[in-house]
Amino acid sequence: MAFERTTIRIMASKASDPREDAVKQIISISLGASRDDYAFETEFLGQPFHVQRFGADGDVDRAAALLEQWDDKADAFGLGGIEFPHVIGTQKGRPRHNPALVKLADRLRTPLVTGERTRSVGHEWSLRHVQYLFGNNYFNNARVFFFSGMANATMARVLSEFTDNLTFADPILDHGVSKLLNSYRDLDLYARGGHAALSWLPGRKIAASAAPVRAWNEYVIRKAMQKATVIVAPAYNFYQNMEKCGLEELGGKVVICSTVYDDRVAFLKERGADVIIDTTPKVLERVVGINVLGAIIVAALEKPPEEISDDDLLEIISAQKMDPRVIYPSGEPRRVNRFAFVIHPLSKEFLRKDRLVNMVSSVAPPSFLDAVEKVVAYAPPWIYSRITGVRSPTGVEAEGWLITVGGTPRQMLSHRPEFTYKRLLQAARMSRRLGAQIMGLGAFTKVVGDAGATVAKLADIPITTGNSYSASAALWAAADAVRRMGLIEIEKGSRIKGKAMVMGATGAIGSVCCRLLAKAFTEVYMVGRNMAKLLALKAAIEEETPEVTVHAATRSDRFIADMDVIVTATSGAGKTVLDITHVKPGCVITDVARPLDLSPEDVARRPDVLVIESGEIELPGNPEMGNIGLPHKVAYACLAETIVLALEGRFENFTVGRAIEWEKVREIYRMGLRHGMKLAAISGVNGVFSDEDIQRVRDLAVAERARLGIP
Repeated sequence: MAFERTTIRIMASKASDPREDAVKQIISISLGASRDDYAFETEFLGQPFHVQRFGADGDVDRAAALLEQWDDKADAFGLGGIEFPHVIGTQKGRPRHNPALVKLADRLRTPLVTGERTRSVGHEWSLRHVQYLFGNNYFNNARVFFFSGMANATMARVLSEFTDNLTFADPILDHGVSKLLNSYRDLDLYARGGHAALSWLPGRKIAASAAPVRAWNEYVIRKAMQKATVIVAPAYNFYQNMEKCGLEELGGKVVICSTVYDDRVAFLKERGADVIIDTTPKVLERVVGINVLGAIIVAALEKPPEEISDDDLLEIISAQKMDPRVIYPSGEPRRVNRFAFVIHPLSKEFLRKDRLVNMVSSVAPPSFLDAVEKVVAYAPPWIYSRITGVRSPTGVEAEGWLITVGGTPRQMLSHRPEFTYKRLLQAARMSRRLGAQIMGLGAFTKVVGDAGATVAKLADIPITTGNSYSASAALWAAADAVRRMGLIEIEKGSRIKGKAMVMGATGAIGSVCCRLLAKAFTEVYMVGRNMAKLLALKAAIEEETPEVTVHAATRSDRFIADMDVIVTATSGAGKTVLDITHVKPGCVITDVARPLDLSPEDVARRPDVLVIESGEIELPGNPEMGNIGLPHKVAYACLAETIVLALEGRFENFTVGRAIEWEKVREIYRMGLRHGMKLAAISGVNGVFSDEDIQRVRDLAVAERARLGIP
């Protein structure tokens, strides 16, 4: 490029200057406003510098005069307030500056740089550094809006490695065409052909200046910004492009920009930006333009600009720790991670929650709901609700989406697993487009087929079933229920002197429940259909926890009347697996199966037994979400696992397949505590149990035990 030229003869004569410790003069000539002029002294690479800026107020002739005035008096010039050439497409490398200045640059004896190469190298370095600094996942699946991808092609290329959700407003801003580009590939095609072709169309700019078209284009840009989580703001003509942006467009966003002066920080703070990433590092006492940094580097190295390679610049950036500035306008670090979670109707009656379906079904024959259930099963996924306001004590926040697939458990079981896989993969693609960084499977979607293994293998987003936290929370709830019932002797630091049974013991959740109960109870009874698997699990538990007495059985009826705690973790899909009439009064039953093993009618038959529906989790912060059948702030454990992983920044396939890893159960429990997860109020088939409800069950159990002579 013309501005990066100088003569080796001049540089050589300056290098032979015996004044090794002389203060080097850096003169920045800017086409910007003269009111922003400054002068200061600093040190860089162990050398002293005097830096001055002169603004030409947009007057090219004045800028040229200043360059000629300071030629030979400065060690290097920086030229600012100009628009950089494009580095992509057919316009690549073509200068966009005033021809008079280009011609003048060839005549100057003092090296002159615009900082263009420093800017390009800095853009890539900055984004990769931030991505790595914050867990190597900061930009994963982020929804990024560019005012100009052509002007920021390096950033677009780097971000395309982390996310496909890129949107560019180039056609609108360059040519007034009401069209957004929606991928890096689209930008590349536009740069190679569309941009040049549109520039030749007569009348395009004139038509775009018409009030209705201009208003529509502004609306399109605003809507795109509102959907984005990251905004790449222009350094050139910053206010011209950003002045109409308000809280809706910038509130809660990450804004990336070059050379973010204090007035720009104030502007973005006023409009609610959470994070500002300045790709021009603040290595001096004040924020200076990229042209100034480029000039200082040239003067410090005493080499012609064309002999300074990108590797040289990267070495300096790294050695001098010229990291990008990450600014939090509110004064507190802010990070919002994103997740998605798949839900589905648990039965055809659940479909009545839709007002139209409920209205029609109230007058239509019973077969109407059957037909709706079948039709909805084939529907593509849709967004049920957005979740916001989840905030960890660590300061990290999470937001996400509940995505519905229409199949009820009955419909899922009536088709091959591939039927459900297809819809879950559609949901995964939707999640990624929304910007989610991990997706959780809820209720029956984590049971069908191979429990998420195939989906995790084929999806382009990390998957978790939530089974690890479900197992942990189930026992967490059971322990709390036993304590509140007060019918079993519990000594601090000792095992509970009682008997616990797990039904579905060799299943994904059941096997881990057995291991957890073995840590707390003196006797554990495991019930399953396969004795060989039961005996293998029994041997493993006895090796891990030799103090516990473990029993294995394929039928529960011999032991059920003696149990103090029962955990049902079967996949019986609505089949009767437990006769509640044979249970001991005061028994605590934790039903972690989905669909539930015990119906409301079953529970009503034994008011002296406490039946809880697994362990629901109270989320930290003040979360808002659509109705999922639980109290405010309370979520199912499988959903809570997805949120915990989002808060932790663990965007990986965490719990998939039918085998749950013991270490992951303990790990997710500890992560949950770190992020403020709490066991929610225990809930049953009729809602949350109050202390009075539990006392009522206890009183009935004590009376029934007295009648039967049970101690």
